[in-house]
Amino acid sequence: MNVKDYINKVVGDAETASQSIATASSSLKNAALEQIAQNLSNSKATLISENRKDIKAAGNAGLSKAMIDRLALTESRIKDMVDGIRQVINLSDPIGEIMEGHLRPNGLQIQKVRVPIGVIAIIYESRPNVTADAASLCLKTGNVTILRGGKESIHSNLAIYGQISSALEQVGMDKNVIQVIETTDREAVNHLLKADKFVDLVIPRGGEGLIRNVTENSTIPVIKHYKGVCHTYVDEHANLVMARDICLNAKIQRPGTCNAMETMLVHEKVANEFLPLIYNSMSEAGVELRGCKQSCMILPDINQATEEDWSEEYLDKILSIKVVSSIDEAIDHISVYGSSHSDAIITETLSNARRFTEKVDSSAVYVNASTRFTDGYEFGMGAEIGISTDKLHARGPMGLKELTSYKYVVYGNGQIRQ
Repeated sequence: MNVKDYINKVVGDAETASQSIATASSSLKNAALEQIAQNLSNSKATLISENRKDIKAAGNAGLSKAMIDRLALTESRIKDMVDGIRQVINLSDPIGEIMEGHLRPNGLQIQKVRVPIGVIAIIYESRPNVTADAASLCLKTGNVTILRGGKESIHSNLAIYGQISSALEQVGMDKNVIQVIETTDREAVNHLLKADKFVDLVIPRGGEGLIRNVTENSTIPVIKHYKGVCHTYVDEHANLVMARDICLNAKIQRPGTCNAMETMLVHEKVANEFLPLIYNSMSEAGVELRGCKQSCMILPDINQATEEDWSEEYLDKILSIKVVSSIDEAIDHISVYGSSHSDAIITETLSNARRFTEKVDSSAVYVNASTRFTDGYEFGMGAEIGISTDKLHARGPMGLKELTSYKYVVYGNGQIRQ
């Protein structure tokens, strides 16, 4: 079977499966999710073994340490996948929820009811946990999922999918409710993005190049974020010890993620005290610092930042630093160079916290906390399908409700329009 015929079969099977999953009971969906969680938990050794094949190939291909970290599966990360699925089980099923309703003067009862979107294609890179996270959220919301991971994680993704597919069959559910594209041929993506007759939504997760390619070539609606240029602003009224700990966490806890801090803004009134403090911590962690002229005067050992650095998503242990004269200059910098993903202020002043949260137009805005929390699991969604910086339909971490649409159900007793 050639690639085009293969994709046509996948999307056709998906459309057929969507008819059954859309009306599946909450108990059946939860039973499937619990079986997936059990299967993944019981197959840790197999998953890690398959993942090692991807890790080895990634090393041979010269991928960065940060990218390899995104790719790696450990017992702890598998446990996180399983815990995330069980959180989804415990969340209320949104399908069938009456969002609002009213009675018209002519006696018509109008209800706005939450329904599945339909068939959702997820195109992603590196992180194999996306396979389980996306599948579980779509399943809970009565959506069919078509998953297409990157070639760098093919062994890991297929191993996870094997456990998912087996679980669906174990509970008597159509296994085509969740499918993984098993070929790494790029033509598969091109054909998938044109299958608008069968696929209702595309969600890309990965680097800016992947997301732009999907957006530019898809005839299907796309929800996305292009990149995560996340900022932390250390205000003149910040607790500097707190600021150091938050900035260190935001940069180095997992630098290869879209919610890691890429630029740190520091008020000039605290720069002379704070920058040497953070310099020591960042240097010990192996972070390369690139600063504005004023930053370089305070820290003469760091490299000078270029104009390109301010809009760069490093996804690595590299950090840009800019000294600003006011909170408004910090906000203006974020407005020009930010990506509307996640930005934070460290301050002890409520008025500045409010000004920052009102003026910074990002999907997640923090006060005295790390941007690393922009994540469905951390937001209590169980897992996430992705993070959206769009303003239509969904914004920020996308959980269950963001994977639904709605329809109007109208009850009458013989009314006709005059």
